[in-house]
Amino acid sequence: MTITDALSRIAQIQSTLVQLNTTTKASPSASGASATSATDFADALSGAVGTTDAGTLGDGTVTGADVVADAKKYLGVPYVFGGTTAAGLDCSGLVQRVYKDLGIDVPRLVSGQAKLGTEVPSLAQAQPGDLIVTGGGEHILIYAGDHKVIHAPDVGRNVSMVEAYMDDSEIDTIRRVVPTASAATASASVGSAASVASASSYSAAASMLSAMAALSGTSGSSGSSALSGLSGLSGLSGLSGLSGLSGLSGLSGLSGSSGLSTGVSTAQATALRALLQSMLSGGSL
Repeated sequence: MTITDALSRIAQIQSTLVQLNTTTKASPSASGASATSATDFADALSGAVGTTDAGTLGDGTVTGADVVADAKKYLGVPYVFGGTTAAGLDCSGLVQRVYKDLGIDVPRLVSGQAKLGTEVPSLAQAQPGDLIVTGGGEHILIYAGDHKVIHAPDVGRNVSMVEAYMDDSEIDTIRRVVPTASAATASASVGSAASVASASSYSAAASMLSAMAALSGTSGSSGSSALSGLSGLSGLSGLSGLSGLSGLSGLSGLSGSSGLSTGVSTAQATALRALLQSMLSGGSL
């Protein structure tokens, strides 16, 4: 492949990168795919370090702390069998009301709510927002943290926050329906990092192609100045030996060192050929 062919291929790649960048900005589906990819990466990483609450509901922005905060709004509301509003609530009605406030639909009865999310092994491992089912599936409470629970107890009483009066032997199941605050934060942080990394990779590729294209037909310091904008990019250590290049317009191909000016050493020529071969064969930066 001659240098002319190489530069033609570089121009094609540049054009493709521009088109992809434009499409990504303009297309909702492309943006959605990018967001999904970042989310998948975040989920995989958080799962590896044990921060993902697999099987939880919602979009990941609602946390157990949000559940507790919303439940506290109903403290003092009278117990009403079958109640689902601030005028009166029963135990499962309170749970349904709180999650609905947060944009999450859950079943109306304890029997359905007891199957939500993932199971927590013991009360000692419960986190704020977890649901605790007791009484053989007849009663449900919201764990509030600090060994306290919020529930609608019974007729003649009000929604209240009390010490967790039960032990593991009296608990049918504990369910984690939304992520803990730490899991939600980790997922958001990793997703943000993945997006930044993706943008940096595109920028690095575009800079590399522009620099290589600028090397054609240059001599003296103009060739090396085309590379100056690449300083600081990770993965470009192979370019360190290219400083002071001159007469690159004589480069005739990607094999051998013939056609290089006397100002370029064998090591420099080898580094440049390897770089160009990698780019033209689809190699990464």
